[in-house]
Amino acid sequence: MIARCWRWWLLVLMLGLAPGGQAAPGAVWVLSVDGAIGPASADYVLRGLDQARGQGAQLVVIRMDTPGGLDSAMRQIIKAILASPVPVASYVAPGGARAASAGTYILYASHVAAMAPGTNLGAATPVQIGGTPGAPKDDKAEADSDEATLARKQVNDAAAYIRGLAQLRGRNADWAEKAVREAVSLSASEALKQKVIDQVANDVPDLLRQLHGKTLIAADQPRLLQTRDANVVEHLPDWRTRLLAVITNPSVALILIMIGVYGLLFEFMNPGSSVGGVVGGICLLLALYALQLLPVSIAGLALILLGIVFMIAEAFLPSFGVVGFGGIVAFVVGAVILMDTDAPGFGIPLALIGSLALLSALLIGGVLGMALKTRRRALVSPDAGLVGSLVSVTQVVADNPFRGSVQAQGEQWQVQCTTPLQLGQHVRVTARHGVTLEVSAAAPSAQGE
Repeated sequence: MIARCWRWWLLVLMLGLAPGGQAAPGAVWVLSVDGAIGPASADYVLRGLDQARGQGAQLVVIRMDTPGGLDSAMRQIIKAILASPVPVASYVAPGGARAASAGTYILYASHVAAMAPGTNLGAATPVQIGGTPGAPKDDKAEADSDEATLARKQVNDAAAYIRGLAQLRGRNADWAEKAVREAVSLSASEALKQKVIDQVANDVPDLLRQLHGKTLIAADQPRLLQTRDANVVEHLPDWRTRLLAVITNPSVALILIMIGVYGLLFEFMNPGSSVGGVVGGICLLLALYALQLLPVSIAGLALILLGIVFMIAEAFLPSFGVVGFGGIVAFVVGAVILMDTDAPGFGIPLALIGSLALLSALLIGGVLGMALKTRRRALVSPDAGLVGSLVSVTQVVADNPFRGSVQAQGEQWQVQCTTPLQLGQHVRVTARHGVTLEVSAAAPSAQGE
């Protein structure tokens, strides 16, 4: 009897775990994308979507404030959103934020597009990538024609891409194409009126209240949202994302190259110190890892490395600064053209380039200064130090007074003279033949020195 009662209460407890006998709704994950969209942003969003799917989330909210970014990173994010079985809501917030350029494409690709009051989106015209900056003057018209053709291709490709995303989500495709071709922008309220976005919400809880009860299609499957009282999980960027964001900053990558090369140079000049080799090797590998993730101009990178090689060679070649300052010019030009894109947030400030060039110039100047000081010093090689020096006779051969020994430079030397030698006599070295020195009697003035 007691056993049957326990089984009955256990059944009641199992049925009553969730209201109405249903499972509790999944959590809502919130990802934050701030700043330019690059490799770090793409890695963060892709891992966030994958983890949200693995933990059974019912919705992922991407809170954005971005001026745009790299086309490759943007397309990685969009591919992940389109393939995600968990619905994604892109939300431009807080007030004053924007989803310009790449952010507009991501907004159009999401299952839900939302904005906070006081935000804007648009200006989605693709920036120039590459080009022909070194075209000769005679071919200027042809180069301009090639650049115009390339620009048209990029604009047409981008317009078709965003129009396809708009048609997929049932949003305003005409305005989307206009944002690409004419770089127009919209405020949140105007975007809602023109059906560019789906919601205007004050904050994330307000957005979740508006989305409660809606059914979204994700990975060809309907998903009913129960977001009114759902648990909200803030999935902030971890150390990996922050580290990747730092090293993929083009300015930081350039500094890492400098530290890496000079660190290895210091190690080669001072073998066994280890510090230069360890620090230089780590910095150089981090820089190379960052550069392979960024749209880098091969010509720019080659000029930077060539410039550094020239600056290092200045310390070993008798060029009186010509090679070193030529290296500085190559370094500056290479740093200016290093990034093969005009995307916001991926340029290298001229002030940083000038500072690194000035630092290298000071280093070369210091090397030249030390070389000039060394040039003025008297030679201290064994022959030069011996010939002309004044020494004292310490021993005379008994049966040959023209030969004997002297103490010179801390060593005992055999000597021969054209006149008889005397013990303690001051003589001057005139030549060296192997281990024997030729000497002559010192002048009377030198005898008293």
